[in-house]
Amino acid sequence: MARLPDAEPTGEVVDRVRARRGGTLTPLDRMLLHSEPLADGWNTLLGAVRSRFELAADLRELAICRVAVLNDADYEWRAHAPLLVRAGFPEEQLDALRDDGDLTVLSATHRCVVAYTDAMTRAVRVPEALFGDVRALLGDRATVELTATIGAYNMVSRFLVALEVGGDEH
Repeated sequence: MARLPDAEPTGEVVDRVRARRGGTLTPLDRMLLHSEPLADGWNTLLGAVRSRFELAADLRELAICRVAVLNDADYEWRAHAPLLVRAGFPEEQLDALRDDGDLTVLSATHRCVVAYTDAMTRAVRVPEALFGDVRALLGDRATVELTATIGAYNMVSRFLVALEVGGDEH
């Protein structure tokens, strides 16, 4: 159960959040709406990350799912693992993303994204060689977008975990 009750949303911010979500509000949205300025900014940022970046969907969702695993954000995992599979990631490889999973089953590109996500999430600083590998693989724009995705979803997961959002939904 979440640590705070759902906000009772009304107004323009709620309308913008609902529009991005296709008419519904998630438990995350209802928590964010305790602060309309936060919810509005969050909606804009995450809307860009989710739908306006050129970063390939499988790489975006892979990074998000790995962040969810590393930060023990089950709600985030449940929301994004199906999106990762829909983006073309083999369902039988999902277990590899777990902390003790066998990453050798992943493609070289996916292993590189996981390593970058791990470095950003666990140590914050990314080793120069790993950054070079990501940049060579993705180019400048996608490297920036991958970095922003990982940073944004670390924010999401920490918010979810601290407030226990979605913890009762299994």
